[in-house]
Amino acid sequence: MTFGSYAEFTMVPSKHILPVARPDPEVVAMLTSGLTASIALEKAAQMDSGKTVLVTAAAGGTGQFAVQLAKLAGKGHCDLWRKDKAKLLKDLGVDRVIDYKLKISKLTNSLKVFIVYESVGGEMFDLCLNALATYGCLVVIGMISQYQGEEGWKPRAYTGLCEKILAKSQTVAGFFLVQYAHLWQEHLDKLVDLYSSGKLKVAVDPKPFLGVHSVADAVDYLHSGKSVGKNDHGRGFAVAINLQAEELLPAKTSKLLHQSKCGQYHKHRG
Repeated sequence: MTFGSYAEFTMVPSKHILPVARPDPEVVAMLTSGLTASIALEKAAQMDSGKTVLVTAAAGGTGQFAVQLAKLAGKGHCDLWRKDKAKLLKDLGVDRVIDYKLKISKLTNSLKVFIVYESVGGEMFDLCLNALATYGCLVVIGMISQYQGEEGWKPRAYTGLCEKILAKSQTVAGFFLVQYAHLWQEHLDKLVDLYSSGKLKVAVDPKPFLGVHSVADAVDYLHSGKSVGKNDHGRGFAVAINLQAEELLPAKTSKLLHQSKCGQYHKHRG
């Protein structure tokens, strides 16, 4: 895994390759969404005791993993999403589903939220911070509400942040997956084992998006809030990987890779 963009072919250094038993959509969903949840909860949130975990966008690509990993770790948790996604969350074992349109602080007064897994940003961040208990930790893994706009991604000022975390000895931690590459394989193996043993469910949104030409529609769908689970907008893409020695690739793939390098490749759908 590495930085890049939407493409039918890409080349990456072999050190960024993670071997998987099979490239099922459920396994592919683990590579970013699953690893983010698994590593962030362990390293950034230090989830090592039976404390309540609050997950925002809990029915989304990474939220669904955070929900289940918290449950497997024996943590009580409440999770935030829209009412129309409550069934999926209940199927994943959520203890309490909270409609994000309601005031979180009112609904969490009876709970002590010690860990927040936050991916929405904006007003949701403010609400979650207000619900965080003394000594609590809020982990920011994204801010999807701020990604779209006429001028693109604009930073937001969170007024009073320093005063709030000081008053309750709280922690706000950022988590970016690429900085934890040394843990990818370990956590991926764990997720695959949990999935194979039936202890982990992976929801992949059923709406199909095939080929590069569908990327814009897939991204719009993702930001619409209608998607459930992982939005598999990579489905149907053919990917050629540089293993440092092209002779390690199957002959057909190696030929296509060579053609793409020379600018002779036009379109191929796997």
